[in-house]
Amino acid sequence: MPKRPIPFEFVVEAIETRSPWVRPMFGCFSVYIGDEIVLFLRERDDEIDTNGVWVATTPAHRESLAAEFFITRQTLREGEFGSKWLRLPSDHPRFEQDALRACELIVARDPRVGHPPSPRKSERKAGGSRPTPGR
Repeated sequence: MPKRPIPFEFVVEAIETRSPWVRPMFGCFSVYIGDEIVLFLRERDDEIDTNGVWVATTPAHRESLAAEFFITRQTLREGEFGSKWLRLPSDHPRFEQDALRACELIVARDPRVGHPPSPRKSERKAGGSRPTPGR
């Protein structure tokens, strides 16, 4: 079976200086710097209104990060997968420009971008956590 291509691969190339690694996740791809997730790349035929580059953030940084991009109030209020994500819609005319702006923030180590993965179920039960690497 052929390997599914990574959508929007230009964003991975744009953050190459930070040594990103890509992992398939939920039929899409997550992009990490060390142990921290920074982007989620989605381009699928189902639910096309959720396609795009998803920028990992935190609830505290979500609105200030959104101000960096052309994000409609409707997109910001969607609350897609909680407030840890900001979606840059792939069907928007400024998509590539905004996606590259997100990459600039990642390369600049902007603290508003990225978050460590959630602890695994077994780690939560045991009270452990994953180490968070330095940015």
